Amino acid sequence: MEKIKEETPETKVEETSVPPEKGRGLNLKVLLFGIPIFIVQLIVVYFVTANVLLDKIQTGHTPAEPVNSEVKKEEEHPKAASNELGKFVYMVEDVVINPANSEGKRLLLSSLGFDISTEQEHQELKSKEFLLKDAVISIMSSKDVARLSNIVYRDTLRTEIIKRISVLMPKVKVNTIYFSKYILQ
Repeated sequence: MEKIKEETPETKVEETSVPPEKGRGLNLKVLLFGIPIFIVQLIVVYFVTANVLLDKIQTGHTPAEPVNSEVKKEEEHPKAASNELGKFVYMVEDVVINPANSEGKRLLLSSLGFDISTEQEHQELKSKEFLLKDAVISIMSSKDVARLSNIVYRDTLRTEIIKRISVLMPKVKVNTIYFSKYILQ
């Protein structure tokens, strides 16, 4: 006698093969592409935040003129003046600065030398020393202790002070600024 097999839905389910489940374990594509792309994005965001946004937030303003115009202004001045660095230096001695957000608990003692090109500029700085000191104090006191203690940031301080002096005293061309004393306590 022949057995007749009845097909019921239950037997069909049992007979069909179940494909292996995907999604278990780590996906190779995620490891090869996703993680490196994520790391690169983190690095880009860090550098943009640290170099661009924080500078704008801490200075409290955006640059008044584009960077290219600053380069042009430097090229307009005669090259002979830059060869005589250190010939005329006007010193501002022992400026005491209270850094931003230090609540009076931290102080910066600084002496600055302003390298200029001519004796006339030296005399003008001497006659307007109060403006010079005010510019230095206002710029440096707007910076926090972390900025002032960073050695790399001193070039930025020099640039900011030179820009402020060029606005206050347009006849004076400061070649560079020397920090002869810089004590953060």
